[in-house]
Amino acid sequence: MRISRNPLDYLFPARCVVCDEISDLAGERVCSSCKGRIVYIGKSCCMKCGKQLRKEEKEYCEDCERTHHLFVRGMALYDYGSMADSLFRFKYRGRMEYAAFYGRDLFEKKAEWLEAIKPDGLVPVPVHASRMRSRGYNQAQLIARELSRHSGIPVFDHLIKRTRSTKPLKGLTPLERQNNLKRAFKICQNDVKLNTIVIVDDIYTTGSTMDSMAGVLSKVGIYQIYFLTLTIGRGM
Repeated sequence: MRISRNPLDYLFPARCVVCDEISDLAGERVCSSCKGRIVYIGKSCCMKCGKQLRKEEKEYCEDCERTHHLFVRGMALYDYGSMADSLFRFKYRGRMEYAAFYGRDLFEKKAEWLEAIKPDGLVPVPVHASRMRSRGYNQAQLIARELSRHSGIPVFDHLIKRTRSTKPLKGLTPLERQNNLKRAFKICQNDVKLNTIVIVDDIYTTGSTMDSMAGVLSKVGIYQIYFLTLTIGRGM
């Protein structure tokens, strides 16, 4: 039997971010049956992009062994497969309230890493104006703002903008992704006084978006560029 301590839980019951059913745990965003379904990225991960490695003795995934990335290092919270449906609803079905759970979970699991690199700011991956109009929000911006609320790290969501409406990256080859993102980002400030930043996004695949942004950001003197994403695929 579900026992609620807050009367608002009866009027506005929290839905589980994993299955989207009403949570049987008062005030919690994950129901009891889904707590074990979330797969977090473990310690055995790529030292560059953060992908979970199948072979513990390796330091880098195969992609990072053959690709020169422009960022210093990245981390991710969830294995993509375990949160794909959740991410789809958050990104395309207007479930903006999921951001509160994501942001808190990111902070609780990655606070030590953030403290070690001491970023000056969080920079969400921008969406093009046309996509902003159709979707109504930038999912990366929502995540960054919630992470900022818990960590105290400021969000710089007007530092860089997307100048081209690029094709969805899903299904494109690595080379097609790179070409798709050429000249897709532009710095919006002339006087940038940031040394270390963390790019925030919902998913990491090949790193094309991160590299494209890092290339632009490094031209204004930001060289310590990290990233933090909600989900990531698995490496070899």
